[in-house]
Amino acid sequence: MKSKYFMSSVKDQKKIAEKVSTKAKTSSIDITQDEYLLLIDWVHLLDYNYHTLDKPLVSDKEYDDFFSALKNIEAKHAEWITPSSPTHRVGGAVLPVFAKGTHRLPMLSLANSYDPQDLVDFDQRIQNFLKVESKFEYFCEPKFDGLSMELIYEAGVLTKALTRGDGVVGEDVTVNVKTIKSIPLRLNSKSPPELLEVRGEVLITKEDFKNLNQFQEKEGLPTFANPRNAAAGSIRQLDSKISASRPLKFFGYNLGAYKGISFTSQSDVYAKFKELGIPTYIQASRICDGIDGVVEYYNELEHTKSKLPFDIDGLVVKINSIKTQEELGMVAKSPRWATAAKFKPDTAETTVEEIFCQVGRTGAVTPVALMKPVKVGGVTITYATLHNQEEIDRKDIRVGDTVVIQRAGDVIPEIVRSVPEKRDKNSKPYRLPTRCPGCNSDLHEHPDEAVIRCLNPECPAVLKESLKHFASRRAMNIEKMGDRWIETFVDSKLVASFADFYHLKKTDLLNLDRQGEKSADNILKSIEQSKKTTLPRFIYALGIRYIGETTAKHLADHFLTVERFVDANEEELMKVPEIGEKVAQSVLKWLSSKANKNQVKSLIAVGITVAEAKVNTSGPLSGKSFLITGTLPIARDKAQAHIQENGGKLLSGVSSKLNFLVVGDDPGSKLEKANSLGVTVIGWDEVLKMIENGP
Repeated sequence: MKSKYFMSSVKDQKKIAEKVSTKAKTSSIDITQDEYLLLIDWVHLLDYNYHTLDKPLVSDKEYDDFFSALKNIEAKHAEWITPSSPTHRVGGAVLPVFAKGTHRLPMLSLANSYDPQDLVDFDQRIQNFLKVESKFEYFCEPKFDGLSMELIYEAGVLTKALTRGDGVVGEDVTVNVKTIKSIPLRLNSKSPPELLEVRGEVLITKEDFKNLNQFQEKEGLPTFANPRNAAAGSIRQLDSKISASRPLKFFGYNLGAYKGISFTSQSDVYAKFKELGIPTYIQASRICDGIDGVVEYYNELEHTKSKLPFDIDGLVVKINSIKTQEELGMVAKSPRWATAAKFKPDTAETTVEEIFCQVGRTGAVTPVALMKPVKVGGVTITYATLHNQEEIDRKDIRVGDTVVIQRAGDVIPEIVRSVPEKRDKNSKPYRLPTRCPGCNSDLHEHPDEAVIRCLNPECPAVLKESLKHFASRRAMNIEKMGDRWIETFVDSKLVASFADFYHLKKTDLLNLDRQGEKSADNILKSIEQSKKTTLPRFIYALGIRYIGETTAKHLADHFLTVERFVDANEEELMKVPEIGEKVAQSVLKWLSSKANKNQVKSLIAVGITVAEAKVNTSGPLSGKSFLITGTLPIARDKAQAHIQENGGKLLSGVSSKLNFLVVGDDPGSKLEKANSLGVTVIGWDEVLKMIENGP
């Protein structure tokens, strides 16, 4: 059935979409297939305006209503579901294995160098091949450090997405790629080309990478070594819901095969990609007249690359004219008309003095390298995580080794490689322990995970990390309870469970070494103050695997009380927004433990009062969205709670959907992005005025 995507006006489209959406909410009113297609068209238009143009046409709430209506229709009429339906973005399909797909044209790699002189040689080779002595116009663009991807559009619809693979055959990751919101499922064109293969890069920004690793750490999950690994790992998930949850982005920059469309230059490729709704990153691209301008831009970009929101590792240089590209053709493994000049990374050499293992609150055992302190990019580096045995073996890292280190994503210290030629001849490969360093229990390896775990619930190391999490600021917020004290309490056999914190007496504290009365009073006071808490904090504090702050809030908003949460069953858990089977099973496993349920009962028995959750959508900040960056006069979690209590909505990142960026001292990159998108920037005082003055 033919879609009516292109109507006379956006206003008309919205009116019709609202009527269809209203009908979809009423089970007694039949929806026609034509109306279903109209609603798909409308949601596609909303996605295009939001993700590509940064000009949202409706509010978040309105968008959610349209999307929900679309899902309701598809639940009743599964036979209507089209490959380009926006509902594919939420994920859900679980694949047994990735199928293979053949590229129509090989995805060739580029010749690389680390010397600007090679760019001059590249230009000379082109002149020699074409037998001319003249300047060429070059199109220069950043060399993304992500995962190469080919998107295949047939008659304007995304039909397949393939990784580079070996250049001839790649992995079919279509289901996962469809979850990337910036990728159009259908091209924005009345007359789409018969075929268009878009080649580009899937990546994660530095800020998103940092937030993702913080989330992984909070959830007791393995962290990623660098943004590229995070992007590649997210795309290669067999469960597409995991891919959908990751902050992936895509930028198109090249062509595969195409029919029914023409291009005159590389800059024309970018322009037409933009018209069709395909995201590009033109901001860091430049057309240079002659190779001298290319070398100048290479040197400039090398010094300014840290200001870009994502990692790049060099500059890609292409002849701008498509006609000249065709004249030049290919060599064995790369195009003759393009090359890549890489930047020398900020690295340093140091020595691995020790490798030790940390045990997290979920029992995950993580190897860490202790190194001789060295500065990289102005920061002194002493420790670097080695992630797992596979990573250690791949890089062959040993105690005593000289190693090359860098800061992954300009943030996380990473050992790039060892230097075997400087290795002691008596050194031995490092193997992770088979027994827990905290309790000497056998360690276990799950077939679906790269980490090994201690499964002993009484392991002192696991207990210490669980107690630290419970007492942390964003959990029960026992302010004066530092990590050092928690370790002392466990070692002294004073605390062996969450409830034991609330049984501590002043005499217990004074009997410890170097403990004064004032310090003891402060600790006991903060313990007493923590007894009044909220349900999201309480659920988060329990340390259930996969339950971070956001998921804890979803659970609290659904169950409302501790009693209802503790009695949750699988059917009820699956009704909670953002809760999938994996998370539901983790919660059920935790709740099925008699010891865990007794911990909750003991906490209530010692006087913990958990306020019933209330979902507040009214108040002076109702209908407004906020995000905080920098240091405010009050703690961030308290500021966030104050905003929510007054009806405001908190967003996790800067986008055109954000109404207000609340800025404190030392704001991060969010401020720059907010300014570029025209988001209103305010201080905390202005938030308080908004609350005081009302809507």
